[in-house]
Amino acid sequence: MADPLKLFILAGEPSGDRIAADLVQRLKARVPLALTGVGGDELKAHGLVSLFPMTDLAVMGISDVLRRLPLLLWRVEQTARFIRASRPDIVVLVDAQDFSRLVAKRLKALGYAGVVILYVAPSVWARAPQRAARLAPLVAEVMAVLPFEPAVMQRLGGPPTSYVGHPALAERLDTTEPPERGPLMLLPGSRDGELRRHLPMFRDVLAALGRHPAIDGVIIPTLPSLAERLRRETADWPVPVAIVSDRGQRKALYGRAIAALCVSGTATLELALARLPMVVCYIMDAHQARAFDKLGRPAVSLPNIILGRAVLPELVQAGGNADQATAALRALLDSKKARHDQILAFGELSELMQSGEPGFARQDPADRILSHWADRQRLSTLS
Repeated sequence: MADPLKLFILAGEPSGDRIAADLVQRLKARVPLALTGVGGDELKAHGLVSLFPMTDLAVMGISDVLRRLPLLLWRVEQTARFIRASRPDIVVLVDAQDFSRLVAKRLKALGYAGVVILYVAPSVWARAPQRAARLAPLVAEVMAVLPFEPAVMQRLGGPPTSYVGHPALAERLDTTEPPERGPLMLLPGSRDGELRRHLPMFRDVLAALGRHPAIDGVIIPTLPSLAERLRRETADWPVPVAIVSDRGQRKALYGRAIAALCVSGTATLELALARLPMVVCYIMDAHQARAFDKLGRPAVSLPNIILGRAVLPELVQAGGNADQATAALRALLDSKKARHDQILAFGELSELMQSGEPGFARQDPADRILSHWADRQRLSTLS
């Protein structure tokens, strides 16, 4: 395999950018790589020149999508046509489920016959299970980051699915006892809409709890691209807030922290693997709230979803009232037992994420990509 692997990789938001960058790093350690695609800071650090800004795709909620719909549809067409023209060996679409599905669908309509892989499974276990079978003709494989997803996709007639773990496993800590005092971590999200909705509520929570005796400082770990904005927006908060944009510092910060207030998303998995007790919240727009109610208000945080029980409190609301989050965070700070119970559950989660479920052991995502590349090269040789 002297020729480089021509990889097109697309990430639509920071969590996907991290997953994609981890895959690229693993592949670079094993084969020469020619990289094209769409990504953010983490993929750019590996030499990617993004086809367009990743922020074009970082939307959440129907309101945000509708506002940006013409641009999103153009980006679908632009992406599909670029892939067809450049003919990569492998296409990896990382999360950004609606956008990725539309790109895969458009590629099929254009007659593209290359290998398309979806990295991060759609949440068919939470809603619209029929989506699993609809994906089958569009992608060669799904690489899942949650251990129960391969069995679900198999049961629903979805594409072949393997469990590959998550880069957050690098944040694993073996803490068994919570500290008596430490910094409070705030994770208000990364999308513009999330920050607009959550930062005012986080400020109100700090106004009530920022001087709690268990809290020794307040830290927001974030992306370099958001650091200046967050410094501006937290400058007048009732207690000083440190903004940390160096990902390399996070593991040490989590190890010292007392607790976290975190917007629902991938960050909840990262915190759980670091065994940091947390309260999870999410403020929805009106469309999201109606859909959430119709679904029966299911669990939204990845630790609760993976373990199948309510390990940590989830506060999902349509408004920005801080009372519930303040009460839940106060209860966690006041009770060492409550923090210890979460830590024990996170240990269980960590072991499951590390090994996978019976019949679906964790695999290296680079192995899965290289397997498809080898198959493609064999077919090319035969033809």
